Amino acid sequence: MKFTHSTISDADVRKISELNNPYVEQVLEEYINMCAPDRVIVVSDSREDITMVREMAQKNGEESKLAIEGHTVHFDGIYDLARDTTNTRILVTPDMKKMSKVIRTIDKREGLEEVFGIMKGIMKGKTALVRFFCLGPINSRFSLPSLQITDSTYVAHSEDLLYRSGYEEFRRLKGSKNFFYFVHSAGELDERGSSRNTAKRRMYIDVAEGRVFTMNNQYAGNSLGLKKLALRLAIYKANNEDWLAEHMFVMGVRPEGKNRTTYFTGAYPSACGKTSTAMVPGQLILGDDIAYLRRGKGGEVRAVNVEQGIFGIIEDVNPVDDPVIYTTLTTPRELIFSNVLIKEKKPYWLGMGMELPKEGFNYSGDWKEGDTDKEGNPILPAHKNARYTVRISELENADPKLHEPEGVEVRAVIYGGRDSDTSVPVYEAFEWTHGVFMGASVESETTAATIGKAGVRTFNPMANIDFLVVPLGKYIENHLKFGKSLKEQPRVYATNYFLKEEGKFLNEKVDKKVWLLWMEGRVHGEYGAIETPIGFIPKFEDVRDLFQKVFNREYSRELYDRLFSIRIDKFLEKLDRIEGEYSGEADLPAEFTGCMKKIRQNLLDARGKYGKDVVSPGEFV
Repeated sequence: MKFTHSTISDADVRKISELNNPYVEQVLEEYINMCAPDRVIVVSDSREDITMVREMAQKNGEESKLAIEGHTVHFDGIYDLARDTTNTRILVTPDMKKMSKVIRTIDKREGLEEVFGIMKGIMKGKTALVRFFCLGPINSRFSLPSLQITDSTYVAHSEDLLYRSGYEEFRRLKGSKNFFYFVHSAGELDERGSSRNTAKRRMYIDVAEGRVFTMNNQYAGNSLGLKKLALRLAIYKANNEDWLAEHMFVMGVRPEGKNRTTYFTGAYPSACGKTSTAMVPGQLILGDDIAYLRRGKGGEVRAVNVEQGIFGIIEDVNPVDDPVIYTTLTTPRELIFSNVLIKEKKPYWLGMGMELPKEGFNYSGDWKEGDTDKEGNPILPAHKNARYTVRISELENADPKLHEPEGVEVRAVIYGGRDSDTSVPVYEAFEWTHGVFMGASVESETTAATIGKAGVRTFNPMANIDFLVVPLGKYIENHLKFGKSLKEQPRVYATNYFLKEEGKFLNEKVDKKVWLLWMEGRVHGEYGAIETPIGFIPKFEDVRDLFQKVFNREYSRELYDRLFSIRIDKFLEKLDRIEGEYSGEADLPAEFTGCMKKIRQNLLDARGKYGKDVVSPGEFV
């Protein structure tokens, strides 16, 4: 193993050679020589090595200490504040099956030539960190070892919070090539330490060879190879095997007064309530973002959290709506804030429940109220996609089964989105195929979590549209096959927290706890339901009693009717949009298209029977 431009200690060379893995050595030699850092540091699982990374991030200015012990802040560049979907491409070869129209691709030969040109010498003057992680619990059949090369100590420190150290996992490979690898560089930095060449920001994903090249960026959604970039690699692998890799939380629901924990997974597009659902007070969180699902020995579904931490949107986290997260963010522990406002070493963010300072330091630099960007748009005190990064173990509601090698049994799946005028707050699928259809029909209004215009309704099947790397027909077929292979299929639900009338939300933010407890009760046969054209909805009496029990709040029949009326015209409009999205897609399963036709006919029959476009729930009884 020869690094032509870099200095590496004998101790670090030994760390690599002790893995006895020629493929690891080949990867390191090829890309370190290509990127040409001045120095290479190999990081093992030891506490000393991991502490060194955190200290390096502070010494080189990628992070700064804040007033509370253990808290630091990082700023991405003003033009590097969200996932860049335009420049994230899947490398494809002529023999690969035609990808769906929603998947951005580039010819593999062309893409590699371009990105290798960008990578050549990109780390000159810098230190490259070689990292080993494990996607999933240690020593588990679910998990995938992952190798990272990065010149960002912020990225490396974030990954220490988010992922399990995996140096020992690579020892267990015994020379196998069965691992993912990632090469990242922030590129040339400006005077603020931000990526300068964002016009050459590239995230190129080679699914066939299990590798990612991500250049000229710092925002974690683009730079942390193990996050959404690795999710794409896992989706490709899962869909060519017999399991699921999904953009899902994993949580344990614990109804008060009942000695049980029922595990749910849930898929929500960014900024649609995913983390806040997983963090509903009184419940257990096992993961908030990515899950691997496999069959258990008894034919049940089991899930693990790929990560051990949270990279969460911080906007609107406040002591009333999110007490557990808010307490975590305001007490001593190892924690990274990004793109918030800093005043006198204290962090501030949008919607935190207090008045924000009129000046300070933020993602744009020195800031004061009234500042604008070069397009003349107001610069907010903190970015709407500002984040926090923390280990799940730091949360008081962390599930003790977080690191269980066999994961947890999943009894229900939730799909949610942002919908102001169509869907009810919660409903249950008729059966598994209908549940897959519900997931494949998710729509959401865009937010600041992705680059582009906010407020546009978008199609987002399984909340996974940005991460799909196989044709939609194959992806849906894999879900259907997975369900058929199970001895007991989970129930499937859809939620919508965003119904509005006259521009005002009909739900309160905390109401999701009631919908969650209703779903959990349905799993155990404790609540009945009303059958409607779209699925099963709650009965008024059950919802009323839950609101009284959970919040000591009166819940009126009038509000129930407004929330749970079936808006036939709106659902038919949605079906038209969904059919349009799937038009031209090859190899759609007949079960899926049949389900779509069945739901449409249900709605048309209801319109004919009731003679109107909006039918209240009581009329279906």
